[in-house]
Amino acid sequence: MTFPYYFHIGHARLHPHEVMELIAYTAAAQFYWWLRRRHPEAQVPMEENLWVIVGAAVGALLGAKILAWIESAPDYWAAGWISLIGGKTIVGALLGGWAGVEIAKKMIGWKERTGDLFVLPLALGMAIGRIGCFLTGLSDHTYGIATSLPWGVDFGDGVHRHPTQIYEMIFLLIWGGLLWIWWNRSSFSRPACGALADNQTRPASGAAKRGMRRGDLFRIFMIGYLAMRLAIEFIKPTWKPYLGLSAIQCACIGGIIVAVWQLRDKRTAITHSVDRMVVEAKHA
Repeated sequence: MTFPYYFHIGHARLHPHEVMELIAYTAAAQFYWWLRRRHPEAQVPMEENLWVIVGAAVGALLGAKILAWIESAPDYWAAGWISLIGGKTIVGALLGGWAGVEIAKKMIGWKERTGDLFVLPLALGMAIGRIGCFLTGLSDHTYGIATSLPWGVDFGDGVHRHPTQIYEMIFLLIWGGLLWIWWNRSSFSRPACGALADNQTRPASGAAKRGMRRGDLFRIFMIGYLAMRLAIEFIKPTWKPYLGLSAIQCACIGGIIVAVWQLRDKRTAITHSVDRMVVEAKHA
């Protein structure tokens, strides 16, 4: 097998990254709309949902570019300013998209969590996209360091390397599958008109028993994915000037801290809300 592995349709030769990205975006979008129809309890009203999508798209674009520039600053500096047009990273896209959504929600005054419906489409789309990264080979800069393991891949330079793209794809499919099973076994409800004060939601009885609240799925997905990327970056030949860590690893640590803090903060708020309801019921 030679890299890049081009797809041939008639006389056209198509780059694997472009082909797999198109498939990834299409599959993820279709999966999202299917989930939206199947889980009306997790839906955000259409107008607010459009603002959320716009915020996610803009934030993802900026985040993917900015983190890529920081991650490979020496390469961009050597190549000149024109090289800034290229380059992107999934971690930057995820964190930037997350920030973009939160900003959009602030602008429209929407206080509820909105990320759960995006989790499974994200996992599917990212897994498909990593196939394109693998087929692109060395020029994609997503491969691992040299290895003597039997599944090491020669991307064309005679060095057998960790196929980190495949590691990530396998993780995403397994992690996404586990989260899907958990989500289908849980339930939660959304207030009919807007969120409660302090971003509290009314948990359904099933959710209360299982400990799942709106937004948990997205944050748990982010914790798992960012932890995986934090670990896998150690076997990538990337620039690691920050106490032996790369910019992507630093971003992963920051994202994990925020997600864990938000999960803990939200559970504390819900616990206080339930305690107040119990006290009020006793004095009623």
